[in-house]
Amino acid sequence: MPAAPLLRRLTEAQYANTVQDLLGDDIVLPASLEPDAEEAGLLSVGAATASVSSLGIERYEDAALLLADQVADQPDRFAAVVPCTPATADDTVCADTFVRTFGRRAWRRPLTDTEAARLASVVTLTGGESGSFTEGVRYGVAAVLQSPHFLYRREHGTPDADDPATRLLDDWELATRLSYLLWATTPDDTLLDAAAAGELQTDAGLRAQVDRLLADDRAREGVRALFTELFELYELDDLAKDPTVYTHASDELGPAAREETLRVIEHLVFDADAPGSGSGDFRDLLTTQTTFVDPRLAALYRLSAPDPTGFGEVWLDDGDGRRGLLGQASTLMLTSHSTRTSATLRGVFIRKTLLCQTIPPPPADVDTSIPEADSTSPTLRDRLRTHLEDPTCASCHQLTDPIGLGLENFDGIGRWRDTENSVTIDASGDLEGTDFADAWALGAAVRDNDNLGPCFAAHLYRYAMGHAVDPGEEAVVDWIAEGFVGSGHDWQALLVDLVMSPAFRRAGALDE
Repeated sequence: MPAAPLLRRLTEAQYANTVQDLLGDDIVLPASLEPDAEEAGLLSVGAATASVSSLGIERYEDAALLLADQVADQPDRFAAVVPCTPATADDTVCADTFVRTFGRRAWRRPLTDTEAARLASVVTLTGGESGSFTEGVRYGVAAVLQSPHFLYRREHGTPDADDPATRLLDDWELATRLSYLLWATTPDDTLLDAAAAGELQTDAGLRAQVDRLLADDRAREGVRALFTELFELYELDDLAKDPTVYTHASDELGPAAREETLRVIEHLVFDADAPGSGSGDFRDLLTTQTTFVDPRLAALYRLSAPDPTGFGEVWLDDGDGRRGLLGQASTLMLTSHSTRTSATLRGVFIRKTLLCQTIPPPPADVDTSIPEADSTSPTLRDRLRTHLEDPTCASCHQLTDPIGLGLENFDGIGRWRDTENSVTIDASGDLEGTDFADAWALGAAVRDNDNLGPCFAAHLYRYAMGHAVDPGEEAVVDWIAEGFVGSGHDWQALLVDLVMSPAFRRAGALDE
């Protein structure tokens, strides 16, 4: 049984992408919107449940006016948005053409005659009173962009004649779900035309659009959007590290670390399965020795920068001890505190995010602090014994800390170290029966864990559908996970299987 139908608010990233597609890549974006809320590990799930505050409503209004001003005040942008030349300041024909054309792209469906008439009247009344059609368009654009029809993605569907308990997404809802999954932005005119023609309701028509969208460079942005949410890479913009402890820390390091991870993911999804490029197995994210660094990251990793100003591809030698996602600064920074590493956070990331395992929350009154280093406990492994010996703590920490200690050769910003407080670091451990000696081997153990592929499939399902997996949806998640494994863990094959599944085209029954 599919989950109940949703209204999904655009995330801040989706809002920005959509506005740029509508008004131009060089549009000045609003600085402040209603903040995203995370649920079930994803902002896209939170967007389906979080309400908008009174301040948020004001922010969306201000944002719409800011964008509308740029359309009205910049002739080239105005000409791109208004596909007609008005004969008068209150030209009703041009106003109708404008609102229907712009409205279809912005609201991701055709406007009804009532909606078009109401918006056109805003344009003509304002234009007539001011003596300027441009002024009318200013308020018309603002009205479109602050409407719930723009800010929310409606996925209510219509009753399925063959299964009254569920509903089928209509053509426009399906086009929208598809576009925001694969491109992280609004449908283009070609996809909307396919929806208008009813082509998305056939397997052949839907598959044709899936193939087209995946072949477009915007699909790279779609993959980036998913993993930015899943790995919480957006946190790197404002991540604070104590520069007195980490001398290589800087405001630029976090964004650079995020870009490294996203470029590696792009490479695996879109380039690694090209002839001569690699296996195309997405699990290689954990063990790949290919990465992309700029001079700042190259210095952190003690590599020669392949490009003096930007990012370039490098190969990580076996002797470096670093490879894959677990050796990237993004992961290591996000799973550390401002002044020290955290085996617990690193273990939680592996267990929860990569393997979809549950970690019980700590008791409300438990002391989670660990002792400071001293001569008897110089390393983190020594200091964590306190947690592992306390029965109250051990039930959780036994699941996380022994795994997280496998990454102790990396400090809180990802720089390699052999010792802590002059004592050689022991990074060995065990992951569900697989021994590892260090971070290099830990990456291989996670890569080969049977939970990894199905976990990624479940994450993708939640992201695409906007909700946690309901019990009635577990079978379809298992099905696409099996297909993912059977494809050799090909990410694009996983996307296709999900989109072509009946579940992608459905919504549950409306609440009475």
